[in-house]
Amino acid sequence: MFNKLISYLLPFMPKKLVWLFSRKYIAGETLNDAVRVCHELNHSGMMVTIDLLGEFITSLDEATAYKNQYFEIIDRIEAEHINGNYSLKPTMFGLLIDEEACYRNIREIVVKAVSFNNFVRVDMEDSQCTDREIQLFRRLKLEFPKHVGLVFQAYMKRTLQDIKDLQDLHTSDNPLNFRLCKGIYVEPAAIAYKKHDEINDHFLGDLEYIFQKGNYPGIATHDKALVDGAYKLISQYQVPLKNYEFQMLYGVTPELRKSIVDAGHRLRVYVPFGKDWFGYSTRRLKENPKMASHIIKAIFVQG
Repeated sequence: MFNKLISYLLPFMPKKLVWLFSRKYIAGETLNDAVRVCHELNHSGMMVTIDLLGEFITSLDEATAYKNQYFEIIDRIEAEHINGNYSLKPTMFGLLIDEEACYRNIREIVVKAVSFNNFVRVDMEDSQCTDREIQLFRRLKLEFPKHVGLVFQAYMKRTLQDIKDLQDLHTSDNPLNFRLCKGIYVEPAAIAYKKHDEINDHFLGDLEYIFQKGNYPGIATHDKALVDGAYKLISQYQVPLKNYEFQMLYGVTPELRKSIVDAGHRLRVYVPFGKDWFGYSTRRLKENPKMASHIIKAIFVQG
């Protein structure tokens, strides 16, 4: 109860206090911070995906500004020879304002990434965005079959059917590329599973289907039970190392992360950065209220 109370009070706390918690999970506010963290992770044998924080904008001018920042990010990451790709949230580019403008903005970012033979992941947001983001991915996948991926959330009751519905885009040369995670947004029970074991069962069921169809999964979890379940499926279907990867958030479960790499599996770390870190941090805590203990520890360490 204490942890949940902290998680709900956090958005009303001073930002300096919240940063004591956030700095462990966010690379920093600047691109220089992100580049530094990406190099550190690469040197530890891990790939990265870079995410500029920001979402649910209110004007298309903001979308243009974010698009230009992504151009700068791509130029810098490629110049630094970082082993990484890019993740983005469509609401950052106007999805809920003008879907066509959003598509054009993201398409320009994909074109920029493709010029370096790199890859862009379209993040999945809350349920009001699901249909729009699947359609956005479908359009991009048809034009850039090797260079775009999508995220699915296992707690959504529709997820397995959505994965099935996209199989017409899959070929052996250009497999569908999905990041599969549990899900972070607060959704009603009518459309989302709520129980831990139930979500885990559907996560592994979705992952098994992805392996059966020869899609490429980013297995995004910090739950050891799911990591162990993924290991069993990889063995059962004899999936080559090059046909999957594990994914984790920056700063979360570093010991489990290291064990996956030490076992010889590929792993990619999601590296968020930017000035809009506050919303990301408060959402992260609501997803996992147990993290509240880190805030208390940080306060005393800093004191």
